[in-house]
Amino acid sequence: MNVTKQHIKDAVSANILSSEQSEQLIAFLNQQTSTTAKFDFTHVLYYLGGLIAIGAMTLFMNLGWVSFGGIGIVFISLFYAAVGIKLANVFKMKGFFVPAGLCATFVVVLTPLAVFGVQQALGVWPDDTVYRDYHRYIHWHWLYMELSTLAVGVVIAWKYKYPFLVMPIAVTLWYLTMDVSVMLSDGEYSWELRTIVSMYTGLLMIALGFWVDVRTANKADYAFWIYLFGVIAFWGGLSSQHSDSELSKFFYFLINFVMIFIGVLLIRRVFVVFGAIGCTGYVGYLAAEVFADSWFFPIALTFLGLFVIYLGIKWQKNDAAITAKTRKLLPKAVQTLLDAKHL
Repeated sequence: MNVTKQHIKDAVSANILSSEQSEQLIAFLNQQTSTTAKFDFTHVLYYLGGLIAIGAMTLFMNLGWVSFGGIGIVFISLFYAAVGIKLANVFKMKGFFVPAGLCATFVVVLTPLAVFGVQQALGVWPDDTVYRDYHRYIHWHWLYMELSTLAVGVVIAWKYKYPFLVMPIAVTLWYLTMDVSVMLSDGEYSWELRTIVSMYTGLLMIALGFWVDVRTANKADYAFWIYLFGVIAFWGGLSSQHSDSELSKFFYFLINFVMIFIGVLLIRRVFVVFGAIGCTGYVGYLAAEVFADSWFFPIALTFLGLFVIYLGIKWQKNDAAITAKTRKLLPKAVQTLLDAKHL
């Protein structure tokens, strides 16, 4: 649960804490969460401004920059990067950790633009594609930009250790697998291959996210962005595949149901959200296609929903016992991870 000031005040009212202890506890908790993003107006402004600046150098880059030429793009990128590093250091010194992380991330996302400029300046760019296509199309010649971004991202993440810095690394890993697949398939990249590559890339990223989660259980949430893009890649690739087999469709439902369970176990909402969408989609398919003319199906579905609610009630009553027994079956590293996430 999330501990609020009201919870602490209630503890004082119940004579569990003294007023002095409550003030000390609030100060301690504020100090512990100073590097963590919160859902308040200040942090919304931080991320809105940061994402606008990052988007300007990535998704929203226009053709006007081509007029600067390769050398011009490199120098502008280096200037922006220097400003970003300076601001990150200033914000870090003043204790503004979220803006510092955003500025450091801004430097990472400038890397592919700078590499693009270098390739243009050296005359080694292979075709007439432009930088803004980097985030839209799959080509083998983005590899230099992606590998450079990963290298810079790892170095800056190691230096500043802000969770948001994992975001461009996760996105770049996703891009990299797609472009490597194009290179290995000699440029022939069918829709089926895309879905398979996306699905297995997502699985690898989820495994990486879990490893990071276990290693940083008592630190900041470095695994969030890896989980997010891993689940998107896996679920997107899985859901985009086509099969006429009812057994395959039911298996798809089971995979999504397992995702919900994993999300609850690891306290990762992204698994729950996409798993729920997948399960709902399968039930919708049954209603629209398999049982389209059945009057019994909606009734059976209603009773199934009520049964699930009943299971939820029984689970809530025995939650502590079930959780304790379940955790004993898990590896020690996973138990440590869950203990760090629960009170």
